Amino acid sequence: MKRPRHRERPPLRVRFRRTRGRLLRRLLYAFLTLIAALCAAAVVAYHLTAVPEPHPETVTQSTVFLDANGAYLGRRGPVDRQDVPLSAVPRHVQDAVIAAENRSFRTDTGISPRAITRATLATLTGGDPQGGSTITQQYVKNALLSPEHSLSRKAREALIAIKLDRTRSKDEILEGYLNTVYFGRGAAGIQSAARNYFGVDAKSLTVAQGAALASIVNIPSYYEKAGSDPKVTAKLQKRWEWVLDAMAASGSITVKQRVEARFPAFRFYPPGETDGQRQYLIDVAAKEAADRLGITEDQLASGGYSVTTTFDLGLQDSAAQLVQDRPGGKGGVRVHTAVVGMVPGDGAVRLLYGGSDYARQPFNDAVSGAVEAGTALDPFREVGPRAGEPLRGILKTAAPTPLNLASAYATVAADGRYASPYTVARITREGRTVYRARPEVRRVLGEKEALMAAARSGAGPLPVAISADSAKTQAQTEAKAQTEAKVFATDGAGGGITRRTVWTTGYDRQLALTVALFADRTAGGKGEKATTVPAQLPNEPPPTEFAQTVAAGVWKAAILGQRH
Repeated sequence: MKRPRHRERPPLRVRFRRTRGRLLRRLLYAFLTLIAALCAAAVVAYHLTAVPEPHPETVTQSTVFLDANGAYLGRRGPVDRQDVPLSAVPRHVQDAVIAAENRSFRTDTGISPRAITRATLATLTGGDPQGGSTITQQYVKNALLSPEHSLSRKAREALIAIKLDRTRSKDEILEGYLNTVYFGRGAAGIQSAARNYFGVDAKSLTVAQGAALASIVNIPSYYEKAGSDPKVTAKLQKRWEWVLDAMAASGSITVKQRVEARFPAFRFYPPGETDGQRQYLIDVAAKEAADRLGITEDQLASGGYSVTTTFDLGLQDSAAQLVQDRPGGKGGVRVHTAVVGMVPGDGAVRLLYGGSDYARQPFNDAVSGAVEAGTALDPFREVGPRAGEPLRGILKTAAPTPLNLASAYATVAADGRYASPYTVARITREGRTVYRARPEVRRVLGEKEALMAAARSGAGPLPVAISADSAKTQAQTEAKAQTEAKVFATDGAGGGITRRTVWTTGYDRQLALTVALFADRTAGGKGEKATTVPAQLPNEPPPTEFAQTVAAGVWKAAILGQRH
């Protein structure tokens, strides 16, 4: 029988050559299937991914306080942030941020594949976290997602960024970014950054200032010391020049603007004692604003309000400078100085100096300090029984506050019309006025009684009845008072050379000003349980002369302010 012949298997090389086409086709089909599956998964994931609402902390806004001329006083709130529309941010500031952070922002799809790849590799290899690159991704990461670093979060960030770019305009995205990005110095958003670094609103930022803020976004915790740390300032200036060069190259600014740009001066950081002294003003205005709106002070602080006060920051700073040279007492005696200035017949409080250091003494001497009346209310003795409320109550008080004392003399300056003191002129929110002050004025003294009190005080021009015949005479009297040295009525309580209280007051039609000095010392206890008792004022410098010097200095500043 013949054995069957076995066919020899061809070599592997030959077999591969024969089946190569079939294998390549299978690999191609598998690859295409994988790509199709990934694309389908991406499409499904895209449609299933919703753009989340911003985190609560990124929409919480602080409430800012401004003086009567719009100068920034300070803020209250858990986060130093206030939203502004993109229209309130100059185009050159927008372009500066784009030049510094994402030059393709207005044309890209919301993501940077290169940055995503870099971030993915960093996550897989355990390297340093990588930035989001595009402005859209940074906005998603900072405002819409948690700060964790993972591949799933990075993928979700990219999907949301793409969807955001497709469903929102570039201006909407840029507005959200500028209102949430952190600039250092505790400032979240361009509006707070403009105030913290330059003391202006975002709408007033210059080309140089806008480029500086855009440069800071890169490393805000480091660059926030610009202006006070020479090394940091020098490094920031190099980045600032790089941003301006990019703006000039793209046509965002002209060659002339680039040449004329000068590195801006920054507000000192951290803030000095003057900012802390202003907390007395904010305390009073915050309480009044919350009462006017019918909300709590906590709700006010996080509500994003803008509170325009009646204060004159120039007068406030003048008073602070005049008072700060007063030496303290010895043997545990503390000297308190309060200065109050208000508008007669209106009640607007222009000046409220309540202490030199809010951090060491939150107690406001101007609002809550008790001044032994002594002879301070003598001009009202004969007319007091005929006075209406609330002046009658003030005149019966043995120790009125400096604010009440000033309001009493403001009544004389206004021909017997008492105006309730107020510190909040207007409150706005999102550009809409939600409160506007209406002075509360009532007649509490007849014209005859007002004339008698004025004559006995000798602290201002004699009030006259307003009529066609007397208007010219009154104008001449006030014009004369503007050019002559101001006369202040000064006295105190305690008797003899040593006084426990010294006060001085003066007024005209525009301002009623009172300066009060009093002293106390610790009687016993520690901490919150410590008690104080009145003490005698130190004789050096002489308290009467010091009070008159402060009053005269503030009055001069007020007159100069009116002329300018």
